[in-house]
Amino acid sequence: MNVQVVVQTDDGQERSEVFQPKGPISIGRHPNCVLRLESDLVSRQHAVVEVRAQSIVVEDVSTNGTLAGDRLLRRESAEVPFGTPIVVGNFTIYLLSLDAQQQPQQQPMGPPALPPQGTGAYGPVPMQAMPLTGMAPPLPGSSGALPVTAAVPAHISGAVPAIMPAPGATGAVRARGANGQATPAAKGRPKDVVAAAAERDAAKRAREKDVAMRREAHKMLLEHLDLATIDAAKLEEPSMRPKVLNALRRIVQQLDVAQKVPQEIDRDRLIGELSDEALGLGPLERFLADPTISEIMVVDPETIYVERSGKIELSEVKFTDDERVRAVIERIVTPLGRRIDESSPLVDARLKDGSRVNAVIRPIALRGSCITIRKFSRTPLTLDKLVNFGAITDRMVRFLVRSVIAKKNIVISGGTGSGKTTLLNCLSGVIPSDERIVTIEDAAELQLKQPHVVSLETRPANLEGRGEYTIRDLVKNALRMRPDRIVVGECRGGEALDMLQAMNTGHDGSLTTTHANSPEEAISRLETLVLMAGLDLPQRAIRDQIASSVHLIVQQSRLSDGSRKVTAISEIAGIAEDTGDIEMRPIFEYVRTGTGAGGKVIGEHRATGYLPTYLQDFIVMNLVKPGEPYL
Repeated sequence: MNVQVVVQTDDGQERSEVFQPKGPISIGRHPNCVLRLESDLVSRQHAVVEVRAQSIVVEDVSTNGTLAGDRLLRRESAEVPFGTPIVVGNFTIYLLSLDAQQQPQQQPMGPPALPPQGTGAYGPVPMQAMPLTGMAPPLPGSSGALPVTAAVPAHISGAVPAIMPAPGATGAVRARGANGQATPAAKGRPKDVVAAAAERDAAKRAREKDVAMRREAHKMLLEHLDLATIDAAKLEEPSMRPKVLNALRRIVQQLDVAQKVPQEIDRDRLIGELSDEALGLGPLERFLADPTISEIMVVDPETIYVERSGKIELSEVKFTDDERVRAVIERIVTPLGRRIDESSPLVDARLKDGSRVNAVIRPIALRGSCITIRKFSRTPLTLDKLVNFGAITDRMVRFLVRSVIAKKNIVISGGTGSGKTTLLNCLSGVIPSDERIVTIEDAAELQLKQPHVVSLETRPANLEGRGEYTIRDLVKNALRMRPDRIVVGECRGGEALDMLQAMNTGHDGSLTTTHANSPEEAISRLETLVLMAGLDLPQRAIRDQIASSVHLIVQQSRLSDGSRKVTAISEIAGIAEDTGDIEMRPIFEYVRTGTGAGGKVIGEHRATGYLPTYLQDFIVMNLVKPGEPYL
């Protein structure tokens, strides 16, 4: 099949090529693409088109989307007719079938009647180049011409002459007008496509103008106050912000006089945003001050998402450029003695309020510097609040509190963002105040109120590759610090073995978290982490260690409606002699019963009826008063 591909740009330029595709036609700016489009708005591989007998299938493989007719495709495909406009970045592409509808018909003998010179739809019609809606050249051995009825979209101005290609021909064909010159393509384009392209161009120009204005303001501020030479600690002094605000007011006035500040921009808001970028965390400051936001996700300087009430939404704010994002990252990690550069392009850190920060820069982050902030509540959640939120019941809380006081080793399992650390902080808060607690974390988040708490935090290697202290190093050191309890923020490597040994050698009542989707998967995860310690231990020995060390697995989950709940509490009952597997007994479970309005999850927590094997410990320790239920 011969297919003509017409490519139009927003400025009216047009080019055309004829293909005999033997497979899908890849479209993008990569040199290996069949149809290469040079533009920053086009992905390296943007779309793939499969040519069929009567139609084409357009598949989007980009991150920006592809418009096929009036349908926006995002990582999906659609079957559309030939001639459908396909918008890729700032290009509009039409695929036309040159021979899909050619059908031999019986023709009378004799030469066909040709239109007179100058009366054709496109001007003089040379014998060897007839329009698509005219007559095709005679086939070899035939005595007449065959009519061609290949459809050409009416909105393509200056329809391309049908130079019938020889088999295998891929030469370029250009649209010609009556004067023989290439005709502009944009005249007959669909209005919605033209309007969308114009809107994108206007937004792009406005964004570029805004970025240039903000960069100039930052440059003038640096020169005015010489901020580059001021110690980072002094930037946080209360007296610094008034100086910066006064300087920015004068700078914005100068830019206003030079007509570099768009009229629609609020000047006071602009000054506040510039001061936040100079002294604080830029546009993130407003999110950190918003108590309804639990997570902030900077994808690139122009794309910032936030999580509010368990749902992720795109915000309207932006950074000026990638340099401002890098400056914010440096402002976060420098006081902690950490670094981020091309040789070490990712870092874990924390803010002063305990919020956890992860930052990644180029070359790992392809779209630009990326920041993820897990906000820590200024008023830490308590078990009572979790009950009010419906995350757990009074009965489950009573059982977990008694288990913690009775020094049962607990592992909290759950996925990313499910609330594991929050629950760990709540359970750690009920540890008796007369015990010595050692906490170990990558980035310190736990906020324990007991008087005798030693908080340890990991440290990355320095420029020479020395001085690194991992969670495993800290767990080993904690054993020499005479702790009553060890609380590890998360087991994610070989430290799991050291943690199990600590639990089994006089440090009962220790707590930790791990990533898993169910209590059963948490056991498998622990087995895998122990193997990462580098010791060649048999599987039975590992399972014996887990069964004798861990008492409870508490499963924390984030449900489809964004709510977080404790979905299971299970006791490890030992090793099954027949199979050698670890036996677990569910004590409480969350049972989902339906879905309500707006996708709200409906369900309830239920007791399974299984009684833990250590209920007698509650009685011995006087944790159950006469007349109270055991659970």
